[in-house]
Amino acid sequence: MVIDGRGFGGAPATNGVDTKVLNAFQSSFVQVQGLLDQNRVLINEINQNHESKVPGDLSRNVGLIRELNNNIRRVVELYANLSSLFAASSGGGGRAMSEGGSVGTVRQAGHKRIRSGMD
Repeated sequence: MVIDGRGFGGAPATNGVDTKVLNAFQSSFVQVQGLLDQNRVLINEINQNHESKVPGDLSRNVGLIRELNNNIRRVVELYANLSSLFAASSGGGGRAMSEGGSVGTVRQAGHKRIRSGMD
């Protein structure tokens, strides 16, 4: 975000860094909104299947719930990436992705959360 010639954290806006950061934010938020919209549809279908108590519909819910859980994981990962990007772009340590740095992602390994990137 550029306001009065200043970028994130009050630093001067240079080399289009802020434009790249804003584009990354925009892209991530569009992806998040799409996933949340899809989750709303999945939840409605899961509820309808549950209320119908038809065995085929209930067994279909297993796959729908898996898809819902995967979408939630993706939303969490996108928000974690946004958080890292924002911290890096506002001078919170590390380099912003647009400056050649990498944005960390959270990955699951068994039950432990492992953070990669931003080393």
